[in-house]
Amino acid sequence: MAASPEPQKQGEALVLVRRQRPVSQGLLETLQARLTQSCACSVPRVQALVQDLVPATSWLRHYCLREHLPGDVMSGLVIGIILVPQAIAYSLLAGLQPIYSLYTSFFANLIYFLMGTSHHVSVGIFSLLCLMVGQVVDRELQLAGFDPSRDGPGHGDNGSAFNSSAVLLESGLQSCGRDCHAIRVATALTLVTGIYQVLMSVLRLGFVSTYLSQPLLDGFAMGASVTILTSQLRHLLGVRIPRHQGPGMVVSTWLSLLRSLGQANLCDVVTSAVCLAVLLAAKALSDRFRHRLRVPLPTELLVIVVATLVSHFGQFHERFGSSVAGNIPTGFVAPQVPHPRLMWRVSLDAVSLALVGSAFSISLAEMFARSHGYSVRANQELLAVGCCNVLPAFFHSYATSATLAKSLVKTATGCRTQLSSVVSAAVVLLVLLVLAPLFRDLQRSVLACIIVVSLRGALRKVKDLPGLWRLSPADALVWVATAVTCILVSTEAGLLAGLLLSLLSLVGRTQRPRATLLARVGDSAFYEDAMEFVGLLPPPGVQVFRFAGPLYYANKDFFLQSLYRLTELDAGRLATRKKEQNLEVVVSERNPPDGKNLGSLSSEARLMPLEVGFHTVVLDCAPLLFLDVAGVATLQALRRDYRTLGVALLLACCSPPVRDTLRRGGFLGEDQGAEDEQLFPSVHSAVEAAHASHRELRTADSTL
Repeated sequence: MAASPEPQKQGEALVLVRRQRPVSQGLLETLQARLTQSCACSVPRVQALVQDLVPATSWLRHYCLREHLPGDVMSGLVIGIILVPQAIAYSLLAGLQPIYSLYTSFFANLIYFLMGTSHHVSVGIFSLLCLMVGQVVDRELQLAGFDPSRDGPGHGDNGSAFNSSAVLLESGLQSCGRDCHAIRVATALTLVTGIYQVLMSVLRLGFVSTYLSQPLLDGFAMGASVTILTSQLRHLLGVRIPRHQGPGMVVSTWLSLLRSLGQANLCDVVTSAVCLAVLLAAKALSDRFRHRLRVPLPTELLVIVVATLVSHFGQFHERFGSSVAGNIPTGFVAPQVPHPRLMWRVSLDAVSLALVGSAFSISLAEMFARSHGYSVRANQELLAVGCCNVLPAFFHSYATSATLAKSLVKTATGCRTQLSSVVSAAVVLLVLLVLAPLFRDLQRSVLACIIVVSLRGALRKVKDLPGLWRLSPADALVWVATAVTCILVSTEAGLLAGLLLSLLSLVGRTQRPRATLLARVGDSAFYEDAMEFVGLLPPPGVQVFRFAGPLYYANKDFFLQSLYRLTELDAGRLATRKKEQNLEVVVSERNPPDGKNLGSLSSEARLMPLEVGFHTVVLDCAPLLFLDVAGVATLQALRRDYRTLGVALLLACCSPPVRDTLRRGGFLGEDQGAEDEQLFPSVHSAVEAAHASHRELRTADSTL
């Protein structure tokens, strides 16, 4: 590329010499070159591909045992200890047996260890996804003729009660019991969710999750947390009520609870009160002394162990009718392919799970990467989370994603790499093979208490709402709308409402951006908003207009309206009248007349000359992000109207993409000299050029 080593001087001014751009290839040549590159096969290329798809093969070779192993083992043990009670508890949300939650935790940790790019993120069971899975499972159980209010087998119940209507509704499926059908629905939903995420990764759509803004995710977490809390109240009280579905599920559940308060199980109520008090007190102490605690207190595990022992020796199930976890088998079940018909039925439900799981996983991975000084790949994170759903779906597991709480614990306990996930998986494997039956007499009310206490962080986000409102009312509105819709309608509707409102907010901000007139700061070359700062000097005869946003089809009318209002001159209407009635326009440097009177000229004034209080309009294009066809056409029409009125239109501080768009759109013409007369590197240079040009014109007029 030919380029001048330094700017050339022409007289006293600096002249920029444009670089010659390389000749671009055509579309066919570009596609052919990329296809050839993609199909090229060599040993280094295969190695690079394997390292990209399985990052563990790269960083494991440089693993430092002495430096990294102690922290990884410690964090892995702590996460495993926390993971076991949470996995058993969250099975209530998903409407599945606890063994399937343990399967999910085991496989998710191993797969993300191999494929994840984050060093600190913990992937596993997530309460919001469990809730969404449970809602789909309940719906399909009702359609199949089962009773979703039955949470699974207790003592002496094998869970195989099967309504004969299910055979008619699901004639294409092999007949099985309630729990069997529930896990079939969950695995089908998980497989479709994982396929969506893998496809998003292959298509390089990792950026899509960024459109789920933080206020949207916080509002969604808040609304879903209220829904989760509502769904667990029946376990806390020990009452049996229908599991409501569809819009208004939270309200219907509360009404059913109020009607069934007289049937509350006293044993479950007392157990819930004691467990909640212990868990909340332990959490408060952990938060207060978190800087002194090297390892967080395993309160959930201690509560589960003590509660299981008390329930077993007190025979709470037999004596008081308290609902318990029931038999939890050991070992692994033979893998099974999810049924295609069920996959088709839940294909639409999987969209929201894929988006929520992807958004939380990518955002958490990027957050921890920024705080610890490394980088992650969004598309690889999508692939890793997708595979954490696709592969375990064949092994009776359900949807997973990254979780904030366990990731924070993982970081606080010294995690250095994802080898800690292998240690956590080993702890879960020990429970799967040996310890699972010991939780047989664990009360469901205890599991519900663990779930409710885990919602503290999400429910506390309500306190952030006033600050968010002061910072950005639009974001606060997205937060409130998402949370309220989740509570009053459904979680899927809340996610959709929040996404639509976020996009509308984004469009609204670009459709009506801030528009101001600029004035000079003293004798400097800087210009600022004349309405915001006092003592600024407006350049005589020149109007400097700043439009703080892109100029495209949606805001072109607002652009013109703002310009006409601030300059008090409707150039379009006045130029049209001048052409029709041959009005004489006189350019003056005095204050312009009131713009409201320009559009309503009396018949006597039509033949009189009109005065325009400025001779040049300078557009500060520094905030102008982009132009489209409508934006270029708007500028061309504006320049034509101003020329009719004897006013020049100059552009300053245009970015290279804006200049290229103007050039391709024909606004600048083919003459390089004409381009230099219309585009200026700064507002001050444009104002100085406008004054010089006006002086030359006045000198020429005086000589004539």
